[in-house]
Amino acid sequence: MAEQSLDIGPDKTLLLVDDDESFLKRLAKAMEKRGFEVEIAGSVAAGRAVATARPPAYAVVDLRLEDGNGLDVVEVLREKRPDSRIVVLTGYGAIATAVAAVKIGATDYLSKPADATDIVNALLATGDDLPPPPENPMSADRVRWEHIQRVYELCDRNVSETARRLNMHRRTLQRILAKRSPR
Repeated sequence: MAEQSLDIGPDKTLLLVDDDESFLKRLAKAMEKRGFEVEIAGSVAAGRAVATARPPAYAVVDLRLEDGNGLDVVEVLREKRPDSRIVVLTGYGAIATAVAAVKIGATDYLSKPADATDIVNALLATGDDLPPPPENPMSADRVRWEHIQRVYELCDRNVSETARRLNMHRRTLQRILAKRSPR
């Protein structure tokens, strides 16, 4: 892993913002092993505070946090440190959200579950260089399931409304919701 730390640059500061505490701790350890100086925040408020007080060179921000939208942290980072490289993570991969994240100033956008290697590749990609594709991306079934879950949550867990919006029969939706998530 030593060769990756050479690519980071002189400023190795990294802010991780996520409300999933176990994921945040695992990712922080993995990023420290790769040479980053990690600071963590578990909310939009904490992320904004760190971004204002000590704007990092790199940031990984979860999009949906308990106290708001991670894009608020991205805006503060862009304001305080325009050269920072920011990757937005989300459990709900949506094109509109990706476009919003990039317009606000995110360098890249990854769907969860993203591992530390994918995140480092996205953080260190420069110019038109796209990071290599993930080793094990989500399957098409998993992407479909994630989308259905997202719409279901946005409809306040109302099966009939979700089925109507997805143009799907209610019973079909109920069967999908009753099953475990695909890998």
